Amino acid sequence: MKFKKEYLIIFLIQVSEVLGFSLILPFLPLYAESLGATPMLIGFILFSFSFFQFWTSPIMGKLSDHYGRKPLLIISQFSTFISFIVLGFANTIGLIILSRIIDGLLGSNFSIAQAYLSDISSKKDRSKVFGLSGVAFGFGFLVGPAIGGYLAEISSLGFGLPCFISAGISLLTIFLTAFFLKETVKKKKKKMIFRNLFHFNNFKKYFSNKDVSSLLWQFFFYLICHITFTSQMALFTNKQFGFKSKEVGFLLAYVGLNSIIQRGVVLPKLIDYFGEKKLLNLGIFSVIIGLIISSIINKGWMLVFAITFFSTGAGVIRPLLVGGVSKKVSGKEQGAILGITNSLGSLAQMIGPLIGGFVLSYFAPGILPLTSAFFMGLVLVMIIKSSKKSINY
Repeated sequence: MKFKKEYLIIFLIQVSEVLGFSLILPFLPLYAESLGATPMLIGFILFSFSFFQFWTSPIMGKLSDHYGRKPLLIISQFSTFISFIVLGFANTIGLIILSRIIDGLLGSNFSIAQAYLSDISSKKDRSKVFGLSGVAFGFGFLVGPAIGGYLAEISSLGFGLPCFISAGISLLTIFLTAFFLKETVKKKKKKMIFRNLFHFNNFKKYFSNKDVSSLLWQFFFYLICHITFTSQMALFTNKQFGFKSKEVGFLLAYVGLNSIIQRGVVLPKLIDYFGEKKLLNLGIFSVIIGLIISSIINKGWMLVFAITFFSTGAGVIRPLLVGGVSKKVSGKEQGAILGITNSLGSLAQMIGPLIGGFVLSYFAPGILPLTSAFFMGLVLVMIIKSSKKSINY
């Protein structure tokens, strides 16, 4: 894979974007709980963001195919900036929900950035390039949660300070996009038809294609597994091990560090050595092992071993599945198909926190990782069935 300067710019933009929300991840559930929210209500807070992103993410992706990546990136980043300002001043559950809705409406930034990477990379290198995107995600998770969790505990502003820092980071991404990123899409002279913005036809189109739909379903259930566990990790570790914001932050930072190693250093070599299909299976088994360990341990320090398996597997699964989906469609459809994957992500982010909140409300905390492992098992079953049908991944 030949290095391009655009890769570095997109990397910096994505790191800034991930930092924007990873700073608040360790304390948002505990913040809401301090205002009287139950685990189910916390699940609904996370649901509210994803509900609106589900509808708007494919629209943003399709608009970026028509009008260009840069203007849509700037709009989405500005929406994220406003949402963090509102969250920083929030003193009621209603304002927390409002901040999540604002970000969900127009903050669909990551899929457009991935579409940009597709524009400047070959099909052969696409999974490796999406691995670079994963490095940005991992690096943001390395420093963001640790800083956010620490600041939330020591600052006189409490939970507000990480939110305002996140807002500042969002402004930085706007600057980087506006002045350092070249447009890759020629604006089409033909007017966009309003009804074509809505993605129901795209869902029908891609899910009726057996090659594409198989990967989309695998991606969806992987996300359900991942989000059910990680969205409630703060509450899970608090109930199971007595963790506070700072400990949750450092745990998520470790997830980020492992993700950087997997996607930035190891992934390209593993793809060349094992091939994408075999590596995907290994990643799935690693995630399942990590979740099972999480459910049976009773000491907080033991969680490091479980999270190592979990994050190692997750570090390879996502770029492989997204890269696989991307390679199934033409270059002019990259924004649309990656908008669909982002929309599936939003749907999973609606369902996952609600499942996690329900489990923590009515069952022992250890049931949460087992629930996630069940969904990862579904992915494995689908891969086995696809292999029997000789679908060429």
